[in-house]
Amino acid sequence: MKEWYRNEFISQEFSLAHRVLEEELPFYEAIAKGDLEYVEENIREQEFVNPEGMGKLSENPVQNIRYHFVVTMALITRYIIHAGMEQEKAYRLSDFYILKMDGLSTIEEIGALHDEMCLDICKQMIRIKKLHVLSKQVVLSLDYIYSHIHNRITIKELSVYLGLSESYFSKLFSREMGIPVSEYIMRLKIEKAKNLLQYSDTDIVGIANYLAFSSQSHFICVFKKYEGITPHKFRERHFRTNWGLG
Repeated sequence: MKEWYRNEFISQEFSLAHRVLEEELPFYEAIAKGDLEYVEENIREQEFVNPEGMGKLSENPVQNIRYHFVVTMALITRYIIHAGMEQEKAYRLSDFYILKMDGLSTIEEIGALHDEMCLDICKQMIRIKKLHVLSKQVVLSLDYIYSHIHNRITIKELSVYLGLSESYFSKLFSREMGIPVSEYIMRLKIEKAKNLLQYSDTDIVGIANYLAFSSQSHFICVFKKYEGITPHKFRERHFRTNWGLG
């Protein structure tokens, strides 16, 4: 308690006040709402790397901003889940950026990554907001699909999970998403495959198995149908050419 009171005295004497919530929360809300103009303006003001109003979480300036990055990422994650992003996707985005930050060594690098992260997530929320309002059942199905994309997912499995009949769920999903559920699942599998082909060393057979395709040839056939080229050609063109999420 003595240490706490001493720290409290020092903070008051040197006016080490934190930024008020009214300044921070609108920024997180803007990201979740897809308000790109607001987010870009905030980034231009360089609020994140401005030490004034930033709480001291470490005596080391670099470590201090690392901690603030993690706190910011945690809050943004919860805001975007509440605003409609699939929960598992939001948490994996958080993991991705925190791991990426962990490899940086300067305040400038971490600040730049913070800006990149905020813009990327804001743009992703814009795409989500362009979709019309979805029912709770469809939102839950999207989250389930995203979390189990490496398995073979059936309409029956999803219907049981949601407590709906197969025919009702199929019609509901197609009406709200504009495509059949099986088509959505396959498209998502191909997007995952593209990421693995571009950013990992996993071979074609391994990717096909990981995403629960019936065989390597089936995976190649489906991939070519959606992308116009084979997985091998895609990897030749795109392997580690762009480390951003896009």
